[in-house]
Amino acid sequence: MPRLRLRLTPHKSLTPEGFVWFIGATAALISVPLLSILGTAVFWALLPFLVAAIWGVWAALTRSWRDRDIYEEILLWDDLIRLERHEPRRATRDWEANPHWVRIALHQTGGPVPQYLTLQGGPREVELGAFLTPPERVGLKETLERALRDKSR
Repeated sequence: MPRLRLRLTPHKSLTPEGFVWFIGATAALISVPLLSILGTAVFWALLPFLVAAIWGVWAALTRSWRDRDIYEEILLWDDLIRLERHEPRRATRDWEANPHWVRIALHQTGGPVPQYLTLQGGPREVELGAFLTPPERVGLKETLERALRDKSR
């Protein structure tokens, strides 16, 4: 049983209920101009484009939502730290090291994101929580440092 288990996930601001409301509101607002030409040949000519536009918004939001199904899991035992990164449409990537030799680095600048957080000490340096906000990465660094310090007691 690990001493520390953290599951890091990105924030999802659009709930399933919000998704339904957004698609419904989009369809309603796009349809309003068509009410003036209801029953005419022009209406039937424009209808496929309306349906395609609504489908495009639905497909883009669904794809974006699925792409946010990424998560990282950090497991810490007395003699092992393990990081697993789970991404949609990709194999799980993992990293392991002896916690005694692990260093946590928070790069203020120079990384792909502000407050770039990495773990060093295994076969390679790994990025941690790139989908988190900068304050969340700072908090994660403090949590991990505290957990690594406490293990030696």
